[in-house]
Amino acid sequence: MSREQRGPNEKLGAVLALAGISNAGLARRVNDLGAQRGLTLRYDKTSVARWVSKGMVPQGAAPHLIAAAIGQKLGRPVPLHEIGLADADPAPEVGLAFPRDVGEAVRAATDLYRLDLAGRRAGGGGIWQSLAGSFSVSAYATPASRWLITPADPSVERDAPRAAGAPGTVAAEPGEHARVGHSDVAKLREAAEDARKWDSKYGGGDWRSSMVPECLRVDAAPLLLGSYSDEVGRALFGATSELTRLAGWMAFDTGQQEAAQRYYIQALRLARAAADVPLGGYVLASMSLQATYRGFADEGVDLAQAALERNRGLATARTMSFFRLVEARAHAKAGDGPAAAGALKSAEGWLERSREGDADPTWLGFYSYDRFCADAAECYRDLRMPREVRRFTEQALSRPTEEFVRSHGLRLVVSAVAELESGNLDAACAAGTRAVEVAGRISSARTTEYVRDLLHRLEPYGHEPRVRELRERARPLLVTPA
Repeated sequence: MSREQRGPNEKLGAVLALAGISNAGLARRVNDLGAQRGLTLRYDKTSVARWVSKGMVPQGAAPHLIAAAIGQKLGRPVPLHEIGLADADPAPEVGLAFPRDVGEAVRAATDLYRLDLAGRRAGGGGIWQSLAGSFSVSAYATPASRWLITPADPSVERDAPRAAGAPGTVAAEPGEHARVGHSDVAKLREAAEDARKWDSKYGGGDWRSSMVPECLRVDAAPLLLGSYSDEVGRALFGATSELTRLAGWMAFDTGQQEAAQRYYIQALRLARAAADVPLGGYVLASMSLQATYRGFADEGVDLAQAALERNRGLATARTMSFFRLVEARAHAKAGDGPAAAGALKSAEGWLERSREGDADPTWLGFYSYDRFCADAAECYRDLRMPREVRRFTEQALSRPTEEFVRSHGLRLVVSAVAELESGNLDAACAAGTRAVEVAGRISSARTTEYVRDLLHRLEPYGHEPRVRELRERARPLLVTPA
């Protein structure tokens, strides 16, 4: 479906010429991006010609996919107004704000929770499909800088209004708690702990993971809109921040980058209200991993270093180790070997200083020396140092557990890549086969992408029977859109 503008869309034509994309090329790119989002699109060069010469405006997710396709070619975000599609159905700004006021922060978070549920019930993709391709690393700039300047609000005590009317307040809603207590917060923390376990074992796309947004809407939102003392409020904001970060992580794992970005921003704002600087650092580390994964390694370094700087003298040794490890991942992806090696050495040093009795946060329970080795292996994979990859991968795979199934699958793929780059095709295929078996047991777009990357690396050996067998085993995994 499309509607007509007045005259040709000269802006779109000019940007296409600048990017060097033909009409057929843009149609193909848009269709491919749509397929990645689970959309079946059949645009062709004639469709693009209508957009340019007749000013037709495609509906739904198409304007955002067009911007994303051109942005990929130009290597930068492309806003809708630059391509003459600013009057298309606008992508909601919900979840992108980082308000200074605590009351407005509550509004921003609860608006996001409600939007997500509406999206999930509207045909499987809802609002997130309309936002396809709208991730922009620049959206993290204001949240990160505001958090660095003021990592804690002075007070979060709240008396819930009984009705709308007071300027700057959020109206009470039917069924919300009159007074929030520590028992309410404990239930949210229990939900977060359960969600972490399910996510590690089954992946972010498992049906149980979808209960996290539901918990945020049904349980957390009414509590945020209730009444609480400063002490209880801090704890409430901290627990809700953990759940919101988890929702972002699960969205990230399933390829919903635009949803993940909004959850992360709100999680950081809630961590500030909680006056929990280590938790804020953890959210920034999650942002860093996403930025690095999306190809913005320099911004990934900045976000990780922001987490580090604010937590000096506050976070535990193990927490600081994890932040340094995330920084190493970004340096490695940027191709800066010395910086990556320095960050890895520092991360290992912090980890060695950690002790059993340290007051480590519960959300860091996944981080051990095995996890350090797994991420170090990925750093050296990005730096094309297969010998180091093999050394760290052997340690990372030494104690596989049923608790971290997804991590085990990712490590197997990294091991396969190292074996391949070392010239050991048999070992690479063996590790790849085990990785495919693990990937088939979980719902994780990220794991599927790792497998797809391995198969791409194996293409020069496609005539080998063992490679053909691996491809055949992976076929059911790859036909499902990531």
